[in-house]
Amino acid sequence: MKRLAFAALLLVSSAVRPNAAQVHAQETSAPAVPVSVLFQESEVPLTPVTTSLGERLQALEEEAMGYQPALSEQAKRIEKIEALLKAAKEKEEQKKADDAKKEKKWFEKLAFRGYTQIRINEAFEDDDSLAPAQYVADSSIGENQNFLIRRARLILSGDVNEHVSIYLQPDFAANVPGSPDVNQFVQIRDFYADLYVDKEREFRFRVGQSKIPYGWENLQSSQNRLPLDRNDAMNNGTRNERDLGVFFYYTPQDVQELFKEINDTGLKGSGNYGLFGIGVYNGQGGSFREQNDNLHLISRLALPFEIGDGQIVEFGVQGYIGKYTVLSSAISPLGVGPAVRPLGTLETDGRDGIHDKRLAWTFVYYPQPFGFQSEWTIGQGPGLNDAQTEVIDRALSGGYAMVIYRWKGEKQEVLPFARWNYYTGGYKSERNSPYSEIKEWETGVEWQINKNLELVSMYTLTDRTNTQAISTADTRSYQQFQGGLLRFHVQFSY
Repeated sequence: MKRLAFAALLLVSSAVRPNAAQVHAQETSAPAVPVSVLFQESEVPLTPVTTSLGERLQALEEEAMGYQPALSEQAKRIEKIEALLKAAKEKEEQKKADDAKKEKKWFEKLAFRGYTQIRINEAFEDDDSLAPAQYVADSSIGENQNFLIRRARLILSGDVNEHVSIYLQPDFAANVPGSPDVNQFVQIRDFYADLYVDKEREFRFRVGQSKIPYGWENLQSSQNRLPLDRNDAMNNGTRNERDLGVFFYYTPQDVQELFKEINDTGLKGSGNYGLFGIGVYNGQGGSFREQNDNLHLISRLALPFEIGDGQIVEFGVQGYIGKYTVLSSAISPLGVGPAVRPLGTLETDGRDGIHDKRLAWTFVYYPQPFGFQSEWTIGQGPGLNDAQTEVIDRALSGGYAMVIYRWKGEKQEVLPFARWNYYTGGYKSERNSPYSEIKEWETGVEWQINKNLELVSMYTLTDRTNTQAISTADTRSYQQFQGGLLRFHVQFSY
């Protein structure tokens, strides 16, 4: 037993062997221990050890070697999994790189959307009304009329590349002049390309048939407008709100973001027609043949901005100048004598046209929830003279003012509105450009059931000139309709 204790002591001393300094310190400071004590018989009996430490270590090494095959197999599996993960990651990165290099074909970047509007109207004539009900913008208002597909639009649009985008909008419910009993023809409303000068899309040219930048309500889509028809004063300046030409628009990025915010938040904006725009166009109106050798020149400035609590306000000023050629129909002047064509029109040697110039102002206080919208125009343009014998250059003026309230539910919206509409001057888009007087009040409500369906009901009190030419001898054209209109409209978008 003493030998075993001595061997254990040797092992411990070899594992924890002091350095020379420690030995010296111990020799000088610690008291000497008799050697006999180290070999003193232990009072606790020790368990006999039958194997040496070397044999025990050898047994442990052999046991560890038994785990080596399993550990090697697990290491190989881990290496295989790591290799698979690395290959998958490289493949994904390569796919992303290939997709980035591979440019989509132009038709893969385009999108379809559209909307349809269906209406029915009922007219109530006053006893002193001299003419039947008639609206330039809605052929379903009048005698012997009921339901009408007012618009059926499909829109194809998108970016061809970072510098070119296209926009095509045909209408499948167009009424063609000269066709009294057939409607729902297909006609191009818009077909243009936007050519961006810079990657930020601040500077662009618009080439093709598009809306003329004259009048905020003219630029606002019929899909967004609250009243069923545009006001006469601004709208008769640009037939179909469109024409064929070239326009330049400048829209800084902050203004682009504000126009986008107006659109995204459902404030029924007019779209991005630039902070500043200028252009030239034919002048006869969208989808109508040019009739003279003169171009119209137009320019517009729009200033949208935010005031306190995020309220958005927009000011605008616009104007154009050119010559307009008036088309004619035979009428009996003041209802006396046979029907003849007025002088100063295309058919009576008036191809060169009559001076056509206007200036207009815009103010929009977007409905958040209360809103106000107003525009006013003045100018000179073609108008039938008081004797109804010749189209001449006459003064014009008019505009509108509208109040709005917007109530937003969880999924629905209700927008009541009221509008005053006024105009005096020639209605150049109509045959003979009859001198017209329009005074009316409108009130209505739009109910947005969901983002794809809305209903509108309106009532109008009006005193307006019927602009239809009557080619019957001794029958007077262009008299006043006075009365009321009850109107209903449904729109579904897709």
